[in-house]
Amino acid sequence: MFSLRERVDENPARAWAAVVGALLAALIGGSILFPETVYDGFVWHYFWGPVQADAHNAVCAVRPGSTVEYLYSTSACQGAAEPVAEPGYTVVSEIGYIVSLLITITGVVLLLDYLDIGEDRGLFWAMVPFMLLGGALRTVEDAHNAIGDSWFDYPLNTLLISPIIYVTVFVIALASILLALWLARRGIVDDYVRPLAAMGSVAFLLSIAYLSMLAVTESRVTFYPLVLVAMVGLSAAAAAGTWYAIEAFAPEINEGTGLAGAMVLVAHAVDGAANVIGLDYLMALGVPYNLTPKHPANRFIVDFFGAAWPFLVVKMAAATFLIWVFEPELVEETPRYTTLLLIAVSAVGLGPGSRDLLRSVFGV
Repeated sequence: MFSLRERVDENPARAWAAVVGALLAALIGGSILFPETVYDGFVWHYFWGPVQADAHNAVCAVRPGSTVEYLYSTSACQGAAEPVAEPGYTVVSEIGYIVSLLITITGVVLLLDYLDIGEDRGLFWAMVPFMLLGGALRTVEDAHNAIGDSWFDYPLNTLLISPIIYVTVFVIALASILLALWLARRGIVDDYVRPLAAMGSVAFLLSIAYLSMLAVTESRVTFYPLVLVAMVGLSAAAAAGTWYAIEAFAPEINEGTGLAGAMVLVAHAVDGAANVIGLDYLMALGVPYNLTPKHPANRFIVDFFGAAWPFLVVKMAAATFLIWVFEPELVEETPRYTTLLLIAVSAVGLGPGSRDLLRSVFGV
């Protein structure tokens, strides 16, 4: 008789599917049996409600009974009965997304095993344009929010709102991987990495071209070159300074990641710099408003310190810790898993960071 561990080791894909199925059954079953507690008070309140509020450009969404109403003033939201969902993230939703990310990473590792790719760093570098694509697509939704009446309204715009945009980009990336592998295994290209990177780059550049077109044709979308220079300059200085400090004083931190570690630093430097300038200095650079923090972490830092610059310090410290975790032995023993983790830890910095950068640059 097999033990549970032996069964998992024998067929990890089936075990993963069983866990995911059990979680989905619990959420769906709970939503049917206890709709007010499970669906209204948890699923809608922390996950789908914020997406609906964001998609309607509302201050908040409320759910009296089985209907959804959108409120457009802070005072109305403060006086509304729970559940009240506001655009952005909460501690509960971020924990939920972290759990979902870990489950997804495990599933993707199994997929990479099946496809027999991801043992080297080629997949990591090919995924960088897709991380930028996520930020650019999110900014497209921000731009249409600023414009107001447009063809890209609810429910279509939910495809480009967090967290659904992660699913959207994942589907695009997976389709691109399969196409690149098909091209490589048919002998049309030498390997899958270059065409994969090219697909992501073209998609990202098309998104930037569309935003640029909106900047020319729509009065609510404006290009601010000084913001771009400031954010790129600050992020480059932060990443380069941290990299130099690591190499000069503690090179063992980066033994397991190499240049991929530098990319992790760049990704989180972009996120940190975009927050510092976006939250505190946009008006000084000609934008008519500063951004407001939407994540609990940067909101806490801004409230505690009265400024956003400590967030950049925290991001660089966190990125340094993350690359230190990738010890050479771990990388050697689990190459696919570490490649995927590197993609994940870079994406959670570069995705929202590039969104905040582009959102500030285009004034949306």
